[in-house]
Amino acid sequence: MKLNLKPYSIGYRTMKTALGVAIAIYIAQLLQLDYYVSAGILTILCIQPTKKKSIRAAFSRFIASLIGILYAFIFFEGIAYHPIVIGILIVLFIPLLVTLRFQDGFVSSSVILLHLYDAKNLDFDLLTNELILMMVGFGTALAVNMYMPSIEKKLANYRHEIENMYAAIFREIVVYLREGESAWSGKELMDARKLLEKAKALAYQDVENHITRHDNKYYHYFEMREQQLEIIERILPKITALPVIVDQTDLVADFLEDLSEHVHSGNTAYRYISKLDKVKENFAALPLPDHHEKFLAMAELYQVIHEMESYLEIKQAYKGFNTRKAEAPE
Repeated sequence: MKLNLKPYSIGYRTMKTALGVAIAIYIAQLLQLDYYVSAGILTILCIQPTKKKSIRAAFSRFIASLIGILYAFIFFEGIAYHPIVIGILIVLFIPLLVTLRFQDGFVSSSVILLHLYDAKNLDFDLLTNELILMMVGFGTALAVNMYMPSIEKKLANYRHEIENMYAAIFREIVVYLREGESAWSGKELMDARKLLEKAKALAYQDVENHITRHDNKYYHYFEMREQQLEIIERILPKITALPVIVDQTDLVADFLEDLSEHVHSGNTAYRYISKLDKVKENFAALPLPDHHEKFLAMAELYQVIHEMESYLEIKQAYKGFNTRKAEAPE
C-alpha cells in the first residue's frame, strides 16, 4: 500500500510556535513561577493563523481560566480536593463555557485547574502565580503572532491568473461563435471557480491579519469576479445552443474578442458599455431573420448582449483598483 505523504516542511507558524514556547518558558523560569513549563502550553494554544484569531483566542482562554479559578475555589475549597469533585466540576464547567461562548478556552483553563488541584491550597501566592503564568503564556503568543508575512504578492498573482482565465474563456467563446464548434473542454471555467474560492479565502485571511481593517480590496475584487463568472456561466449555454450562424454573430464575436484582449483590474468599463451600445445599434440595423432558426439565433445573441451589459456594469460599480492603463478593461 502506497502512502501519500505530504512534503516535509517547516512553516512560519511552526517557527513562531517554537520561538514562543521557548520565550514563554524562559520568562516563567526567570520569574521563578511554579509550573513554569505550562507557560509554553498556554502559548501553543494561542498561536493562531491570524492576528485577530490570536487575540480572540487569548481573550477567550484568559476569561475561561478566570472562571475556572472561581470554580476551583467553590468546589475544591468548598467541598474537597478529590478526583470525583474534579469530574463534577468539569461536568458543570463545560456547559457554562459553551453558554458564554468561551468553549475554546477549556483546555487552557483545565491546565490552571489542575495546578490548583495539585497544590491543594488555593492561597494568594498560588493565585498570583497562575495569573502571571497566564499573562506570560498568552502575552508571549500575542507578541510572536504580531508578525505575519505579507500575502499581497500572492493575492496579486491570483488576480492575474483569474484575469488570464477570463481572457481565455472569451477567446474560446469567440472561436465557437465564428466556427460553430470548438474543442474547448471548459477547463478554464472550472479552474476559475476553484481559484476564486482560494483567492477569497486568502483575502479574508489578510483582513484577519489587520487589527483595525475590516475589509480588503482584493476580497471585493474577487467577489466582483465571482459575480461576473456567474454571468459567463449563464451565457455559455446560450452560445452553444445557437441553431445557426447569423450576421449578428460576428458583431458579438468581434466585441468579445476585443474584450478578451483587455481583461485587467482597471476600472474603465464604461468604454466597453459604450461599445456594447454600438453593437446593439448595428444589431438592430441588420436585416430581420427570414426563417425560424435565424430568429432563435438572434434572440439568443441578444440575450448574450444583455448579459454582457450586466457583466460590465458589475465591473463599473467596482471601485477597488485604479490603474493608468489607457485601454479599457471589462
